[in-house]
Amino acid sequence: MTEQRSGFPRRDAEGRILTLGDLLGVSLAGLVVGLLAVLLFDWAFALVGSGDFGRANGWLAVILPAWLFWDDFRAWEFGAARVVAGLAAGAVGLVAGLVVAGLAAGLPPLASGGLGAAALTLAYAVVWFHGVHWLARRTG
Repeated sequence: MTEQRSGFPRRDAEGRILTLGDLLGVSLAGLVVGLLAVLLFDWAFALVGSGDFGRANGWLAVILPAWLFWDDFRAWEFGAARVVAGLAAGAVGLVAGLVVAGLAAGLPPLASGGLGAAALTLAYAVVWFHGVHWLARRTG
């Protein structure tokens, strides 16, 4: 694999993210940006009297990490490795996120959803990265 460009995250010539650290770093940065955006919108709506602060859905913070995951999914050539790894990572990430959000159910939706989105992001990234690389070596 040759490196495509020197930016972050580092990618190979096919556009696949090279390291788990890069995938985690960018996806968690996207999660933080998403949380800040949801927080800002929630604060603005509460300020104009359109609802109570903290009532926005924190799950919306997963939009940027999901976009990154979709981009990395598309970079892998079509085949069983990417489909199986994507489905497994999606299932594990969703279960992890729902469990964490359920454990934080007493918190406002912004906090419980944000924690669920963080768990989903971490679980998906780890399972996806290791799964797709392991399966690609086995099948390809």
